Amino acid sequence: MKNATASAVMVCALAVCTSAYAGGNTHEMSDAAGTSNASGMNMANGATSRMSHGEIRKVDSAAGKLTIRHGPLENLGMDAMTMVFKVRDPAMLSQVKAGDKIDFVAEEVGGALTVIELHK
Repeated sequence: MKNATASAVMVCALAVCTSAYAGGNTHEMSDAAGTSNASGMNMANGATSRMSHGEIRKVDSAAGKLTIRHGPLENLGMDAMTMVFKVRDPAMLSQVKAGDKIDFVAEEVGGALTVIELHK
C-alpha cells in the first residue's frame, strides 16, 4: 500500500512539473523598452512588435494592392523580399507613393497577405 501511495504522489508531482514546464516561465520579464508583465510581452506595444520596414515600389489603386520591398516579416516567418500585398483600408493607397519608406504590419487575412497598418 505504501508503494502505491508513493507512486501516486510521484505521478502527481511529475504531472504538475510537466504542466508548469509546458505553460512557460511565469516569472516577470522586462523587454528592451523597460515595460513588463508576467508573460514577458510588451502589451503597450503589441502592434509595434509586429511592425516591419519597407519601401513602396508600386501603388495599384485599381486592384487595391501595394508592392513593397520589405525586411523580414517576423510575425509571418518570411524573409526580406519584394512582394504584393492587399490593403485592409483602400485609403492607405492614397497615403503613399512609389519610393516612400514605410513601417507596416501585414497579416494573412482570408488567405491573402494584407497590410493592416501603415505608417510613413
